[in-house]
Amino acid sequence: MAETGNSTVTPDGTVYSRRKDYCPFSVSSLEEYASILGEERIERLLKIAEPVKGMRKLVLNATAQGGGVAEMLYSAVPFLNDLGIETDWKVIQGSREYFESTKELHNLLQGKKGVFTREQQQTYIATIEECARQNLIDYEPDIVEVHDPQPVGLSHYLRAPGQTWFWRCHIHIDEATIESNSELWDFITGWAKQYDAAVFSAAQYIISWWPLPKFIVPPFIDPLSEKNRDLTEDEIDRVLSKYGIDSRGPIIAQIGRFDPWKGIDRTISTYRRVRKERKCQLVLAGGFASDDPEGERVLARIHEHTKDDDNVHVLNLSLEDRLENWREVNALQRAARVIMQPSTREGFGLVITEALWKGKPVIGANVGAIPLQIREGDTGHFYETPYKTAQKVTYLLDRERAANAIGNRGREYVRRNFLLPDRIGDHLMAINMVMKGAVSRETVPECIVSFHPWFNLSKRQRVQCF
Repeated sequence: MAETGNSTVTPDGTVYSRRKDYCPFSVSSLEEYASILGEERIERLLKIAEPVKGMRKLVLNATAQGGGVAEMLYSAVPFLNDLGIETDWKVIQGSREYFESTKELHNLLQGKKGVFTREQQQTYIATIEECARQNLIDYEPDIVEVHDPQPVGLSHYLRAPGQTWFWRCHIHIDEATIESNSELWDFITGWAKQYDAAVFSAAQYIISWWPLPKFIVPPFIDPLSEKNRDLTEDEIDRVLSKYGIDSRGPIIAQIGRFDPWKGIDRTISTYRRVRKERKCQLVLAGGFASDDPEGERVLARIHEHTKDDDNVHVLNLSLEDRLENWREVNALQRAARVIMQPSTREGFGLVITEALWKGKPVIGANVGAIPLQIREGDTGHFYETPYKTAQKVTYLLDRERAANAIGNRGREYVRRNFLLPDRIGDHLMAINMVMKGAVSRETVPECIVSFHPWFNLSKRQRVQCF
């Protein structure tokens, strides 16, 4: 089936299923990935995949539209099928009230002050119970992989004998925060401990007291997707023209979801200081994930904050056609001279990965897993204050050669560490270890497994097994 950009979710929540002959998107061949990664890394992947070939896997998450999780799944799911792991993808259904509750849960887990109220807990549980009654799992998968807090409760209601359940946590979860909030701790721990293993993006997000094996597998980008493939100058210019952006003026850009944790106000403040010294434009482009109703309020505040500056372009990019959205993001990133992502919390920051892959100098905050990608002065810079950051931006605008050197190092760093085939290999190794009993809740419940040396031991206090 040819890939289209307006993939629809079927009434039962299916996004992709070869069993049902519903495969509205695809990925490139292994040979094409080998041209980027090299034959040796593809051979490693095939060797890892061999023991789990023929297994049936179901992926469950909250949305097929917007956000990094869905974006990775659009590549990972067909890629796994091509490797011989029969993988279906389904999304859960929920009301706006439910997604308001899960966004509050997300924010609390990332460090927001407050409580997850009894009413919000009841809304959450009622929705999960309704999903469980709707024949969400209509066959017998060997492995079920659940993403992020929204559907984490499903294991309690849907787990069948003999199945292996993974929980994949992508957010900037904060152990100290939930330990100090007993109701929040009881709520999330009660669901999480029912899984066979949990997967985190970085060591500092691991909840060490949870009695189950824990894996560190960073996210990835697909270098051959519409969002990351090379574009011609004409393709880039068409997007700039569509949005009234002057292709001759230097562009500072921040691109991603409209979210209160993304530090967009920091970017605006930095731009205003740069603008006093240099002619430049600011592009703030993004959209909404369907499971994040908070985005509309964030966008409204941005519009109010920038409405008097014609050199600021605030773009709410349509998600009606996924491939068109990806092409536009790709073009805007490639047109920018400097890309910013000064988040206050960040699970990983795939927009940083994308920008580095395109050879762009990136300024991100020294929080969460961003330091896994940005190394000060080497692959990018860290945000400090608006004044100090404006100096860094001005330097990069004035010294194209230095900016290109940073961008080239960033691209190579992503090529070595954060591309689809390698990280799928990590994921399959984790599955194989759990399925074979090499790690389990009974034998090594406190074990943390990382397949690469990018965990930060200084940020772990209770790690007992690697």
